[in-house]
Amino acid sequence: MSWDFKNELARKFVHLLSVLIILTYFIASDIFSREIALIILVLILIVFLELEYFRLEIGGKIPVLNKIWKYVRRKKEKNKLGADIFFLLGAILVLSVFELRVAIAAILMTIFGDMGAALIGQRFGKHPFFLKDKTWEGTLTEFFVDFLMAAFVFFGDNLLAVYNLEIWVVIFAMAITATFVETIIYKMDDNLLIPIFSGFVGQVILFLFK
Repeated sequence: MSWDFKNELARKFVHLLSVLIILTYFIASDIFSREIALIILVLILIVFLELEYFRLEIGGKIPVLNKIWKYVRRKKEKNKLGADIFFLLGAILVLSVFELRVAIAAILMTIFGDMGAALIGQRFGKHPFFLKDKTWEGTLTEFFVDFLMAAFVFFGDNLLAVYNLEIWVVIFAMAITATFVETIIYKMDDNLLIPIFSGFVGQVILFLFK
C-alpha cells in the first residue's frame, strides 16, 4: 500500500465523518426547527473557519492539529481553505434551498461517491480515462455509488416509489451530474460543486414533472 493511498484512506475516513453533519441537522430540526438546525451548521462552519485561520494565517503552531492536517490536507490545500469548508458550505446551501430528499441525496453522493471513486480508482484503477488522473474503474464506481445513495434516499421510506418513473429519472440525472462534475473538476473544489449541481438538477426535474 503506497503512502498516497494511506493518506487517501485517512482523508476519506474524515470525509466519512461528514455524515454527522446530516445527523446534526436532523436532530436539531426535530428538537428545535429547520432554521435553528441551519444556524447550528453555520456555527460549525465558523469553528472550522477559525481552525483554518490558525493553519493559514498563524502558521499552524498547534501540534495536535498539525498531525491531523498532515494526513487530511492535500498538497494543493497547503495555502488555501480545506475541502471540509467547501463541503459545509455546499451542505448548508442545498439544505437551505432544495427539497430535503434532494439535498440529502446530493450530500450523500458528495461523501460516498467521491470516496468510492478515489479509493477504487487509486487502488484498482488500471484503465485510464480520457481525462487526467482518472480511471474508468474510479468513474464507474462514482456513478454506481451515487446512484445507490440517491436510491437509498428516495426509496428508503417509500418502497412503492420504485414504480414512479419520475423518481428514477431524478436519481439517474443526479448520479450522472455528480459523476460528471467530479470527473472534470481539478482546480475547483468538488465538495462544493457536486451537491450544488446535482441538487439543482434533481430539484429542476421534480419541478418539471410537477
